[in-house]
Amino acid sequence: MNLRLMDMALGLGVALVWGLGLVFAKAAISHFPPILLMAFRFTVTAAALVWFIKPAKNQIRTLFLISFISATLQYSLTFSGLAGLDASATALIIQLEIPFLVIIGAIFLNETPGWRRWIGILIAFFGVYQITGEPRIGNAVGSVMMVVGGGLTWAIGQAMVRQLKDITGLAVAAWVAVLACPQLFVMSAIFETGQIAAVQSAGWVVWSAVAYLGLIMTALGYYMWYTLIRRTPVSEAAPYLLTLPLFSILGGSFFLGETISEQTLIGGGIIVFGVALIVLAPGKRIQAPGSD
Repeated sequence: MNLRLMDMALGLGVALVWGLGLVFAKAAISHFPPILLMAFRFTVTAAALVWFIKPAKNQIRTLFLISFISATLQYSLTFSGLAGLDASATALIIQLEIPFLVIIGAIFLNETPGWRRWIGILIAFFGVYQITGEPRIGNAVGSVMMVVGGGLTWAIGQAMVRQLKDITGLAVAAWVAVLACPQLFVMSAIFETGQIAAVQSAGWVVWSAVAYLGLIMTALGYYMWYTLIRRTPVSEAAPYLLTLPLFSILGGSFFLGETISEQTLIGGGIIVFGVALIVLAPGKRIQAPGSD
């Protein structure tokens, strides 16, 4: 069954707010250290979602570990990598979350991806290889590897989320936000410098970006996503998130003046094609990027 017009608006809306989130994060990273930025982001998100927290019975330890892997570690890696890359390139590389999720599922959850998905995985990784041939990205290979590492940790966290019982997706998002806040502040204190000066000199534009990341990208974005997947199967919703890199590319050009090279466009197209093969392959469907 085709998605209704409202469902289509929700799907594209999620891709829009998540895609532009990378753009605004890139702008804020020019002022805030990236892990500190994520700490403020999840502080705002926690304040918005804490009301949805319910007793987690015997799952608090698992939720703490999930928050560390899928939020603290993942976002520390991804947004530290973003500091050295354009938002558009980061949005394309982070699509590797889905191939990693398939691989993790096959190794640890006894899932059978099928040959189409394995081909999609190979194509997606080849696309990242093509992107690194672009001189600016090739010279920032450390940043590329951090974004790739962020995709891997996201997939590990998602595999753990799949094992949770008797807890809603929104409650998981709320718990992750609340538990990740102190972890990210500690990570920032260990690995970053200049936090106090950055906070003291931050203007309203920077704090507006923090508010967008916490309230719009995370709280509203996940609310729309969970609303959508309650109304329609994930298999029908996931393809809309393949448009996320497009919004990041357009937003990066409009707000940040980024330009994207022909080689990056080609490599990005290869990545999206590979991920599309995974998401649209027949059989058991795979969750889309950002659906953690």
